[in-house]
Amino acid sequence: MKINNLTKEEVFRNLVTSENGLSEEEAKKRLSEFGANEIKEAKKTPLSVRFLKQFTHFLAVLLWIGAGLALLSEYLHPGEGMLTLGLAIIGVIFINAIFTFIQEYRAEQSIEKLKLLLPFYVKTIREGKQTEIPAREVVPGDVIILSEGDKVPADSRLIEITYLTVNNAPLTGESEPVPLQHEPYSGELIESRNIAFAGTTVMSGSGKAVVFATGMRTEFGRIAHLTSAVEAGLSPLQKEIVKATRIIAFLAAVMGVIFFFIGQIIGRSFWENFIFAVGIIVANVPEGLLPTVTLSLAMGSQRMAKKKALIKTLTSVETLGSVTVICTDKTGTLTQNRMEAKEAWTFDDNQTAVDLLMKTAFLCNNAKFIEGQYKGDPTETALLRYARENIGDLKAERISEIPFDSERKRMTVVCKVEDDIHPFTHSPIHRVFSFTKGALESVLPLCNYVLINDKKMPIDEKLKEKIINAYHLLMDKGLRVLSFAYREITPLSSPLNLRGERGGLKDLSLEANMVFVGLIGLEDPPRPEVPEAIKKCHEAGIRIIMITGDGSRTAVAIAREIGLVKENPTVIEGRDFIKMSDREFRKKLAGTEIIIARMTPKHKMRVVSILKEEGERVAVTGDGVNDAPALKKADIGIAMGITGTDVAKETADMILLDDNFATIVNAIEEGRAVYENIRKFISYIFSSNIPEIIPYLAYALFRIPLPLTIMQILAVDLGTDMLPALALGAEKPTAGLMKQPPRDPKERLLNFKLLSRAYLFLGPIEAAAALFGFFYVLNSGDWKWGEMLPSNNILYMQATTACLTAIIVTQIANVFACRSFRESVFSIGFFSNKLLFVGIAFEITLQLFIVYHPWGNAIFATSPIAAQMWLVLIPFAVLLFAAEEARKLIVRGGK
Repeated sequence: MKINNLTKEEVFRNLVTSENGLSEEEAKKRLSEFGANEIKEAKKTPLSVRFLKQFTHFLAVLLWIGAGLALLSEYLHPGEGMLTLGLAIIGVIFINAIFTFIQEYRAEQSIEKLKLLLPFYVKTIREGKQTEIPAREVVPGDVIILSEGDKVPADSRLIEITYLTVNNAPLTGESEPVPLQHEPYSGELIESRNIAFAGTTVMSGSGKAVVFATGMRTEFGRIAHLTSAVEAGLSPLQKEIVKATRIIAFLAAVMGVIFFFIGQIIGRSFWENFIFAVGIIVANVPEGLLPTVTLSLAMGSQRMAKKKALIKTLTSVETLGSVTVICTDKTGTLTQNRMEAKEAWTFDDNQTAVDLLMKTAFLCNNAKFIEGQYKGDPTETALLRYARENIGDLKAERISEIPFDSERKRMTVVCKVEDDIHPFTHSPIHRVFSFTKGALESVLPLCNYVLINDKKMPIDEKLKEKIINAYHLLMDKGLRVLSFAYREITPLSSPLNLRGERGGLKDLSLEANMVFVGLIGLEDPPRPEVPEAIKKCHEAGIRIIMITGDGSRTAVAIAREIGLVKENPTVIEGRDFIKMSDREFRKKLAGTEIIIARMTPKHKMRVVSILKEEGERVAVTGDGVNDAPALKKADIGIAMGITGTDVAKETADMILLDDNFATIVNAIEEGRAVYENIRKFISYIFSSNIPEIIPYLAYALFRIPLPLTIMQILAVDLGTDMLPALALGAEKPTAGLMKQPPRDPKERLLNFKLLSRAYLFLGPIEAAAALFGFFYVLNSGDWKWGEMLPSNNILYMQATTACLTAIIVTQIANVFACRSFRESVFSIGFFSNKLLFVGIAFEITLQLFIVYHPWGNAIFATSPIAAQMWLVLIPFAVLLFAAEEARKLIVRGGK
C-alpha cells in the first residue's frame, strides 16, 4: 500500500517508528543500511581528461604549431638548432598545462572546502527529544519538524500540520505555494497533499512528518537534480582575461609574422627570422595569467570566509568591489539580535491587566524553555523570558495557531487555559481563548474593546489616540514595540476543527472583537562595530538604505544611534511605498539618508529593481523565504548565516556567518582589494614583457646576437615571476582603498592606464637594464658590433645570462613598485606582506640555480657571471623603484 494512503498509525507501524522518533542506535543502523541522505553529483569530467584539455586551448594550439614548424625545420635543415627550440616550446606547453591544471584544481578545491561551511541541519525528534542533525544523517523513520523557510531534507509523510504550505518548484516548476494536509490521500504519490518532497521549501506554517525515502530514492533524486550549495563558474573578470589573453596572443602572432617578412626583406635567413617570430610570440603571451587570476579569486574568497563572509561563487568576489548601495535589514544585522523586553504598558497599573499582558506574551509564543535554555526566535525568547520572570510558568493546551507572516504582521493562537487564567470570574471551568500579538497597525483594528480597571471597555478614538501616543513614546526610545490582545471563545459545545486545517479557524472569526491589553517594548542593542563600518561606507561612496519591518520611529532612533542618519532622513512607510509610482520612488531615492519602515520582504525586489535601473550596483540582505526574490535580483544577495532560512542561504551569493553588517563592509573592502591586487600582478607580469620583446627587436633590426633566448624568457614567465605575482594577490587592502568611490562596472581591467604603466614606463626601464647587462658583458670580452657569436660561445652565454639577470633584478624592484598604484610602499609597510619576501627568495634562488648550477646552465643555455655584474645591475632596480615612487607622489598631488 502506498504511504500516502495510510493513516498516521499505519505510517508509524509501516516504517517501524513512533511519535517519539527513532533511538540513536536504530538511526545509526538505518544510516548504515540506507546510506547518507545525499543526491549524488553527476559524474565529473575525469582529471585526466581535464588535464589533456590544457593542451588544446588557443594558446597551446599556437605553441604546438610553433613546435611543429621547429621540428619540421630540424628535419629539413638539421644542425640549425631547431630541435632544441622545438623541444623547448613543447616544454613550455607542458609546463603551462601542469601549472594551469594545478592552479585550477587548487581553486576548485578551495571552493569545495567552502561547502563544509554551509551545513544543512534538520530538526528531528529522536528518543522523544527534539534535536538538530545534519541533513545527510536523516534516515527513513525519522520524525522531522518543518517550519517556515526550511528546505525539506527527504521525502516525508505529514502527520501533523499547522497552516503548512510548500513551494514545489524544484520538482514541478510551479512556484505557487501548495497547502498541505495530513489525512490519507488515495491519488498518485506525486500529487498527494500529505507528502513533503525532498528539495521543496516550506513557505508558511509548520508541521511534523515521518521520513520514508532519502537520497537517490527520493523523487528529487530520481530526476537527478543536482543542488550544490556552492557553485564555481567562469566569472566576467576571468572571461575578460581569456579574451584579453587571446587578443594579446593574436597581436603577438601578427607581430611575429610581420617581423618575419621584414627580416626576409632585409636579407636575414629563413631560420633566423623564424626564431625571431617564435620568440616574439612566446615573449608576448602571458601564459600563466588566467590560472593566477583564478587562484587569486579563490584565495580572496577564502580570506573572506575567515572574516565570516562566505562567498559562494568567484563571480561575487569581483562584484563586491563595485557595490554602490547596500539595502540592509535592521534587526540582527545592524543590531545584535539579542532582544530584551524593557518596558510594558497597560492603561493602568492594575495587576490583572499586567498579568494578562504577560500571559498573552507567554502563550502567544513559539519559543521554549528547555533544559535551562531559551530556544526560538530572539523576539519570542525575550517575551517568554519577560513573562516567566513576572508570572512564572503557565500550563495551557494549544489547540491551534495562525502563524505570523510578514503580510499580516501578527500571530494568533487558540489555547484551552486552566481555571486561574480567567481574568474576571476566576471560574474553575476551562475556557478557550485566542491570543494575538503583532504590530500595532495590524492588531488595533481587530480590537473593539480595551481592558481598563479589570473591565472590558468599548474602544473609541480617544482611547486609540492614547494607545498610539504610548506606542510612539516607546518607539522614540529605539524600542521595537509589539501590541497584545485576546478574545474569549464561547465554550465549545461540539467538536470543531481547531487543529490548523484550512477553513476551520476562519469559521470561528478568532481575530474579531478582540480586547486590547497593552504594549511591550523590546530593545535590540546596536552592534558596537557598526558605527565605524557605516563611516567606512560613507567614505567609500557607498549609500546605505535601511529596510525594516519595524516602525519608522524605532528605525530612525536606531539609525541616529549608529550614525546612519545625521540630518532629517527620507522616511518611507511600507503602506505609502505600495501606493507610490516608480517615478515618485525614484525622486525619494535621490536623498542621501533613506529609511524604509514597515516594509514587507516581498516588496524588497521592487526597491532593488528600481535601484538597478538607476545604474546602482546593489547588495541586499535577507533571511526569510520572501526575501529570496530580492536576494536573487540583487547584484549581491546576502543571507544571514545564523538566522537565515535555508531558502535565503541557497538563493544568496554571500552568507554572513555572524549576521553582522560590519562583515559586509569588510567583504566589500576585500572585494575591492582582490580586484586591485589582480591589477597589481597583471601590471607586474606585463612589465617584464617589454625587456623580453626589445632584445628580439634589437636582434632583428641591428644585426646583433640574440640577447635573450626563448628558454630564458620562459624562465621568467613560468618560473621567477610566478610566486611574486601570487604574493601580490595576497596584498592587504590599502588604507585609501575605502576612501575611493566604487569602481565603475564598465571599467576595463586591462585599460590604457594600466598598460601604459607596464609597457611605457616600468617596462622600458627593465629593457634598458637588460640590454645594458648584455652589452656590458660583450664589450668586456672585446666583442665588435655586427659580429655574430655561436650559441655555445661562453662570452655569448654570459651576455644572455647578464640580460636575464637584469630582468630578474629589476623585477624584484618592480614587485615592490606594483604593491600599490597611489600610496608609497613605505606608507603601506615595507615588510607587511611576508609572502612577498618568500616569493623574492624563491626568485633569487631559482636565478642562482640558472646562473651557477651546471643543470641550470644546461637547461637555459647560461654561463656563470661575476658577482660584480649583479652590483652593476642593482642601480637600475633602484632607478625603477625611485621613478615609480616619484610617479605616485605626483599622482597624490605631492602628499
